[in-house]
Amino acid sequence: MDNSEKRLINKGRLQGFVITFVIMLIVFVIAVAVMGLFMLGSGSFNYSAFYGKPSESIIDAQAENKIETLQSIVEKYYLNEYSKEEMQDGLYKGLLDSLGDPYSVYYTEKEYSEMTEDSEGVFEGIGAYLSQDPETMVVTVTRPIPDSPAEKAGILAGDIIVEVDEENVEGDDLNITVAKIRGKAGTKVKIGVKREGRDGVIRFDIVRASVESMTVDSRMLDDSIGYIQISEFDDITYNQFLKAFNELKREEMRGLILDLRDNPGGSVQTCVEIADELLPEGLIVYTEEKDGDKDEYTSSGETFYDGPLVLLVNGNSASAAEILTGAVKDYGIGTILGTKTFGKGIVQRILPLGDGTGVKVTIAYYYTPNGISIHEVGIDPDEELELDVDAYVKEGKDNQLDRAVEIIKSELK
Repeated sequence: MDNSEKRLINKGRLQGFVITFVIMLIVFVIAVAVMGLFMLGSGSFNYSAFYGKPSESIIDAQAENKIETLQSIVEKYYLNEYSKEEMQDGLYKGLLDSLGDPYSVYYTEKEYSEMTEDSEGVFEGIGAYLSQDPETMVVTVTRPIPDSPAEKAGILAGDIIVEVDEENVEGDDLNITVAKIRGKAGTKVKIGVKREGRDGVIRFDIVRASVESMTVDSRMLDDSIGYIQISEFDDITYNQFLKAFNELKREEMRGLILDLRDNPGGSVQTCVEIADELLPEGLIVYTEEKDGDKDEYTSSGETFYDGPLVLLVNGNSASAAEILTGAVKDYGIGTILGTKTFGKGIVQRILPLGDGTGVKVTIAYYYTPNGISIHEVGIDPDEELELDVDAYVKEGKDNQLDRAVEIIKSELK
């Protein structure tokens, strides 16, 4: 190698070093700039830099003075111990509560951490599906998971959760109640419930365990009629549904009953993925925010199910369950059987606040393919039929399911 070649190589190395240094410097400057958005002098999170400043602040001089006066009164006169952090959390919770919207909630760091756990199909807790009435804020057990600690302890569908570890949770947001119930496997939790026909509070000492969340149940009924029950729409539900759906098709299913009774909803994306397996090409649902922005969710139509279809619904079928129900009804590809659905036609978004806390806030209405808003209205079934509760409890007879089978059979003739 001659000297000219060596000089070219050294020059190339120097240029490479300079370019690398410049790139690193640019990355560093950008990182500092981004950190500058998030951090102020004392290390506190700059929320307004991230989400923007409000057009008119509610914390004016008068409000600030009043908060300080209240704090002074507490310091001077309040008898018991108190926590500054809990007082601050109370302020934030009160701000969201003032909206009068049960779905818009402030979460403490612990609550937010519990709520945003990855949904991998296994969680640690008692193993029960819960739902909440947004008007009364009553939290009800939809059903215990089979062979779970909840079922073994004697928790029943319809039980109303009123206590967790002897703390009253009536009126708490569902996610907060769930966060209190969950905990490491092997630890104990005391659950207090109210049950129809029983006086007072029934209390259960339950040992938490790792529970596999099976959100889909399926089986083949007589006459090759497939049955799939979806208890809620979690991240894991689509794969569970697809496995069940494909298995029933391999067994030469001639008609399908999709049971969405007591399904409180869940992930809109999961619901849309399942709807895509059933619906013809076209709109599944669309959402509209306060500024008029719309998001449309569509079906490709590649796997359109064209066999007889019945959807079972009731007053506890809500949110994402109503998205699927509304789409099936608007396209006219199945029969909706049961009672009017819950009527939750709004969308929430969960936003982090950068310090481990977060908020859930209502951001949009959703509409069925025909442009119908079902919020606080619900969806009327094509055929209304109340569940015969006495026959179901005493004999295990499900008159709604029996009628769904009759409808499928009539369409197979």
